[in-house]
Amino acid sequence: MVDKVLEHLGEHRLELGPAAEAVGQGHWRYTVDSAGIGWLVLDKTDSSVNTISGAVLRDLEGHVEQIEANPPEALVIRSAKSAAFAAGADIEGFAELADRDAEGELRAAHAVLDRLEGLSSRTIAVVHGATLGAGFELTLACDYRIAVEGASFAFPEVHLGLHPGLGGTFRLTGLIDPTEAMTLILTGKPADAGKAKDLGIVDMVTQERHVAAAVRAIVAGEVDHNSRGLAAKAYKLAPARRVAARRMRAKTEEKAPREHYPAPWALIDLWEQHGGSESEMQTAEIESFAELLRSNTCRNLVRAFFLRQALKGKARGEDEIGHVHVVGAGEMGAQIAPWAALNGKLVTLGDMELAPLGAAMKSAAGICKDKHLSSIETREVLDRLIPDPRGYGLAHADLVIEAGPEDAETKAKIYAELGPGMKSGAILATNTSSLPMTELATRVRAPSRFAGLHFFNPVSKMHLVEVVTHERTSNRTRERLTAFCGAIDRLPVRVGDYPGFLVNRALTPYLLEAMVLLDEGVDKESVDRAALSFGMPMGPVTLADQVGLDICLSVAKSLRDNLPVPMAHIPDWVHTMVEDGKTGKKAGQGFYDWSSGPPKPGMEAPESDDMTDRLILPMINACAECLRMGVVESEDTVDGAMIFGTGFAPFRGGPMHYARSRGFANIQTGLHGLTEAHGARFAPDAYWTAHG
Repeated sequence: MVDKVLEHLGEHRLELGPAAEAVGQGHWRYTVDSAGIGWLVLDKTDSSVNTISGAVLRDLEGHVEQIEANPPEALVIRSAKSAAFAAGADIEGFAELADRDAEGELRAAHAVLDRLEGLSSRTIAVVHGATLGAGFELTLACDYRIAVEGASFAFPEVHLGLHPGLGGTFRLTGLIDPTEAMTLILTGKPADAGKAKDLGIVDMVTQERHVAAAVRAIVAGEVDHNSRGLAAKAYKLAPARRVAARRMRAKTEEKAPREHYPAPWALIDLWEQHGGSESEMQTAEIESFAELLRSNTCRNLVRAFFLRQALKGKARGEDEIGHVHVVGAGEMGAQIAPWAALNGKLVTLGDMELAPLGAAMKSAAGICKDKHLSSIETREVLDRLIPDPRGYGLAHADLVIEAGPEDAETKAKIYAELGPGMKSGAILATNTSSLPMTELATRVRAPSRFAGLHFFNPVSKMHLVEVVTHERTSNRTRERLTAFCGAIDRLPVRVGDYPGFLVNRALTPYLLEAMVLLDEGVDKESVDRAALSFGMPMGPVTLADQVGLDICLSVAKSLRDNLPVPMAHIPDWVHTMVEDGKTGKKAGQGFYDWSSGPPKPGMEAPESDDMTDRLILPMINACAECLRMGVVESEDTVDGAMIFGTGFAPFRGGPMHYARSRGFANIQTGLHGLTEAHGARFAPDAYWTAHG
């Protein structure tokens, strides 16, 4: 019965009245209601979410064949998963598909959606939650789309080094203004239900309880398709597409150079050359998708996707943290507190000064705006974030996060004041970026419930959190903290107590070498371009300004004092800059002038590979050192942490994957050469020989 078909719909369940027995075929269920309307429900077996795999499409083909033989009055396609319509393609199958006859399998998949599109019955996709990638393409093969409030549409394939491959390139550009369609595909950004309606992607937006009425209105012919307008017709002409494509390439070059990210360029070429004919676009889309699928960029970006999933998997324990008390409303505390509140936590934010608390509340409102929260949602977040100058929240908090100055003695005084007021069983975590945890643990009342939670700036955009433990941290504390990170939508990486932990240990030589290059007379733009050309999201000189030169110096000093290996010498003039208040972006002046916005050093290739190696190889060498010292558990963990904590070129698969691709022997040779030319700070770590 219909109840069986829709038993997983939860709040999205439809009351359709009497119907014939549902017919199951693999991942789909089909039934016809008393009004003669067919309901085809996607319910992928053994999965909490729907993904569009080869098996799902083969099962769909079987149903389409039956529907062709006995067409209903109309066909409605829905999802039986309560959270969303479909999460896109089955990414796990990408690697296997790349090694098989990708073109042939894609043509077969296209044929299924072509048959769906060609059904004589009106086809209506009813979408709730997220509709991504191949799921979006499935809906585009239908005649109408109804969006339930809260639904969204996106083509995230660009983040995997691909463009749509199941007809999205020609069906979306054929449905709405092609330039709007191309923007959605090139950026991978989602369109919510309202925007989708405005663009013409969906025909109706309604509440779940009105879906049945919306379907009946479409069946009765009471709903018209949105008109694409004159602009869409103009782009059928090659000259118009040529002009638009030129603009698209200019914007794409700013963020995704062709050398590193071929997918957006392939899409622009595809549309420019074949956008006047859907059949030509379809043929070209299949060939282009298959070629991209076999590229190293795609393989490495898919690898990055699974590295993210692995980090998320570390945080799947039960979250027991309900109330968080943040100590210090400075730069980091003012970001950690609202982020926790935004993700459902009750947060009290303590600071002896009222001005920082006021600034933190203003910052919280800005974060809510950046995340596109409604006024009601923003109000709820701000209601959960409580300024607490007297520290009343301390006694009730399950987790206390200290975000005070980066000074061991100052932190020790804070811990002495906090200890007596904390409730039994509460965890104390510090946001230190480099101070030795073992040493700090001697200054707390309960070392087993003390650890580091190293957030990265800005907290709302940087996904990684280092969960730093010392010898006396209990496993229970570590598990609670990793679960907390998952609950606030951050990626935890477990690291041991080591100077700079992982991320700062790796980044510091990268930043210091940039300063040495500047001291040698290389201009800052050239230094930054060397890193950008490698694929880093930001050059080291810009990054130093972004982090703050005072913080960079503090971390560098901490590492130099505690590491057994030599570090680059910091030029005296850098210290002078900090003393003069030129600390970077936050001061408006550092290496760059930030008064008119972020610097733009450009993406031109560096003058030599030597400069790139001088920046990148010390970073990778430090990662190897952390592996040898047991700071992190695996090369995959290093790669995930560096991609999501520093933005290390994701299309290279992470620093250790890059080293393996280049060859450990080659990395050693490069480091030996740099050691001879520039000094002992480049000496290869023993890890390369032991694991090569």
